Amino acid sequence: MGGCMDGIRNICDRPKNTNIKWSLPAVCFVWQLSMIILFGVFVRYNEESDTHWVDYRKEKNITSDIENDYYFRYPSFQDVHVMIFVGFGFLMTFLKRYSFGAVGFNFLVAAFGIQWALLMQGWFHSLDYTDGKIKIGIENLINADFCVAGCLIAYGAVLGKVSPVQLLVMTLFGVTLFAVEEYIILNVLHAKDAGGSMVIHTFGAYYGLSISWVLYRPNLDRSKHLNGSVYQSDMFAQILFAYYFLAFNSAIADHGDGQHRAAINTYLALASTVLTTVAMSSLFEKTGKLDMVHIQNSTLAGGVAVGTAAEFMLSPYGSLIVGFFCGIISTLGYIYFSPFLEEKLKIQDTCGIHNLHAMPGVIGGIVGAISAAAATNTVYGDLGLENTFDFTGPFAKRVPTIQGGYQAAGLCVALCFGIGGGIFVGLVLKLPIWGDPADENCFDDEIYWEVPEDEESVPPILAYNNHMIPNKHADM
Repeated sequence: MGGCMDGIRNICDRPKNTNIKWSLPAVCFVWQLSMIILFGVFVRYNEESDTHWVDYRKEKNITSDIENDYYFRYPSFQDVHVMIFVGFGFLMTFLKRYSFGAVGFNFLVAAFGIQWALLMQGWFHSLDYTDGKIKIGIENLINADFCVAGCLIAYGAVLGKVSPVQLLVMTLFGVTLFAVEEYIILNVLHAKDAGGSMVIHTFGAYYGLSISWVLYRPNLDRSKHLNGSVYQSDMFAQILFAYYFLAFNSAIADHGDGQHRAAINTYLALASTVLTTVAMSSLFEKTGKLDMVHIQNSTLAGGVAVGTAAEFMLSPYGSLIVGFFCGIISTLGYIYFSPFLEEKLKIQDTCGIHNLHAMPGVIGGIVGAISAAAATNTVYGDLGLENTFDFTGPFAKRVPTIQGGYQAAGLCVALCFGIGGGIFVGLVLKLPIWGDPADENCFDDEIYWEVPEDEESVPPILAYNNHMIPNKHADM
């Protein structure tokens, strides 16, 4: 056994080769051709996107095309889609020499991920057993974007340290794990998670953190001159992400009061988090100045944490409370916990996803469990309870206290799949066949991209990295 482990260790310690001239095209071509074949065999339009919509409309006594789900869901889909393809990408452009990688690889992961997600989620949720086909419509596209969001969250933990081939492998496994844990949480346990605090944020964050732990680089300080941001890159990272969070949390909530309430709760939680984050950032700086990394990230923590309970009767002041505490916890995480993760637990979290997604995601799961368990007929009404928690069919006899327990179980499932799956995938990615950069070449676009020859180098004195900076407040 010892000899076997030594052999694996020797394989993994071979010199790095970042030439992906053959591996990246091979993976892209083979996987895209596979998607074409699988879609041809399994995927069809659903009744609302098929030409038989006119027959379906007549059969269901629908009087207008405006009743088609497209017109209800497309505005939310548009916002979620921008958040996936633009918001996540630009949030990761804070590294001064890795903007091409942040936006470009985000684009690559999302483009492959949504195709694989439509298949994986389709087999679990949209399979028509009469003909064995997956029937897709606008809501499937939204759910595919949600699935990809978990993989993009995980990307934040390994940003600048992995190759595009490794990212595609991460996405292949990540989407698969996501589809399974989502089915268990939403269908088997019948937990509610409209904004994905558990299914998306908790799973995605711990999936990425576990991979980063397995791929720990003890000599990453060789790239520390590039592991930082400058004025312009931090400005790009501030673009767009928060502006679409309302749609993200409410996109698949029930039409009517559920979707309306999810938007209100998210709106208030985000507003509360902003003020708290600004206060904490100023308070913990010696001169009272603000730290841009807190404003980029911690201000979003309330939106993450309110996701599970977004369509519950959390109440407006309850949303403000959730945002208030998330602003405190997330900001302190960037100041104190990120250095602890790297120094003690050997987790190199480039984007600080533990503070933006992991901790707020867990808080969101807990808030959802408590809110569900505390639901009463007085607050919701009999029909309101039935509609909000889908107490119908095989779950008709479930009561709020029991629902709260299943909500907590859903959080545990997300944690187990994220941590366990991340460790397994990390071991796969540790093999020296994926073209990942050496320790001294991390956080640099030049390894995988053609960059302008006249690009001026950034003076080291102007560079800083507040996402993983050693605790500069220790002497306070």
